Amino acid sequence: MNPDQSAQPDQSEDPSRWRVRPALPVLKLTGAVLLVALGLLLGAGDPVPIGATVLAAAVLLGWAVRDLVAPVRLTVDPTGVTVVRGFAGRRHLDWGRIERIVVDDRPRLGLRTRTLELDAGDSLHFFSRHDLDAEPGEVAEILRAAKFRSGIHHADRPDQR
Repeated sequence: MNPDQSAQPDQSEDPSRWRVRPALPVLKLTGAVLLVALGLLLGAGDPVPIGATVLAAAVLLGWAVRDLVAPVRLTVDPTGVTVVRGFAGRRHLDWGRIERIVVDDRPRLGLRTRTLELDAGDSLHFFSRHDLDAEPGEVAEILRAAKFRSGIHHADRPDQR
């Protein structure tokens, strides 16, 4: 996302949802094909490296298929949010069930990693920048504002972590 873009949801189709960046599954599919080609090229008939690269490519392919089947990861409406559950399922969480909306900010491998966390009591839902195609902090502010407008006012302080 360019710095001049806001974290507003994908405006092209629906103004209240966030989705995986369209280029991401293409990159994963390309990586899977390259892994198989690399395994065949460097494996020289040995089944172990060929099998290992095919297995890694299958995992990457499954990950790409999930992005294609369920690209929308988070949807907000006046009654709550809908999140992806499992491989491609959906689950609607009413605002009253959402106890906390927090952005976890941690250093990881020399980089800052920010993750949006939705705590629904019996379940936790995590979204990275790649899941949302937006900054998690900006999405959290939009979700907090939507929850406030709904009339549900739990303590969703951004400084909880």
